[in-house]
Amino acid sequence: MSRAAVRADPPPGRAAPVPTGVFDLLEQSRRCLADSAREPAAARRFATAHLAALRAAAAVLGVRTRPAARAGGRPPNAWALLAKVAPELGEWATFFAAGAAKRAAAEAGLAHVVTDREADDLLRDATRFVNLCEASIGVLSSPG
Repeated sequence: MSRAAVRADPPPGRAAPVPTGVFDLLEQSRRCLADSAREPAAARRFATAHLAALRAAAAVLGVRTRPAARAGGRPPNAWALLAKVAPELGEWATFFAAGAAKRAAAEAGLAHVVTDREADDLLRDATRFVNLCEASIGVLSSPG
């Protein structure tokens, strides 16, 4: 992705107002975590926890980036973009990017692709990640 595709905003040390959609994304993320915790099926639990992390990442991107005009092509990968604009979340971005194919398979109904342990581990990790995203944005974490 070229530098022109996304502009990090605001510059370090300067606060900017949080776009309203960011709070919606964080709320959706928390709802996904709660849904995941109640889900008995491992594949759906995994997919929902992964979606919670993706929505939290989108919230961070909503604060730190501004859409730029693109001449067609695919939209940037959220995990790659997150690693670029929030380097402190880069390892998390790599971790969740690695699980994207498994989430897609789980969402497609392939129940055997995820064990209970994997789903539980991802829910725990997604909860940590959501907390970190909220802290990165400057939002107090909700219990969950």
